[in-house]
Amino acid sequence: MTIRLVVNGRPRDLEVAPHALLLDVLRDTLDLKGAKRSCDTQVCGACTVLVDGLAVSACTYLAVEADGRSVLTVEGLADGESLHPLQRAFVEAGAVQCGFCTSGMLLTAKAMLAENRTPTRDDVLHYLRGSLCRCTGYRKIVDAVLAAAETAR
Repeated sequence: MTIRLVVNGRPRDLEVAPHALLLDVLRDTLDLKGAKRSCDTQVCGACTVLVDGLAVSACTYLAVEADGRSVLTVEGLADGESLHPLQRAFVEAGAVQCGFCTSGMLLTAKAMLAENRTPTRDDVLHYLRGSLCRCTGYRKIVDAVLAAAETAR
């Protein structure tokens, strides 16, 4: 099947199998490795990307479902060499350790901040509940998201 989508601001026409997962198309066809394969069951958040601004688990999202839509991966978050405010906040707060969960956390937080520009700590914890991190204990991640929200105001 041919699908048309916009990936990180670039229009793309792609030939995909009807059963192809968005994660595989991003990683294997487009060489965008930021979204990670981990659980394959929508419980860890490592594969999170934004489709039309909404956080989705690319490990269970069919590529054909993205036809006609806009997809944002972590590779499209920065503006050239200028980090996105969330990326900058993660670095400044020390919220990145091994980095495996980082791309999913960043995109999930971006979707949350688009919905709620003034989140509380509980709001952030609730929104990130589907994103697992084995290194940081979440405290610095939550601090980074709150700092980015403050900066955006």
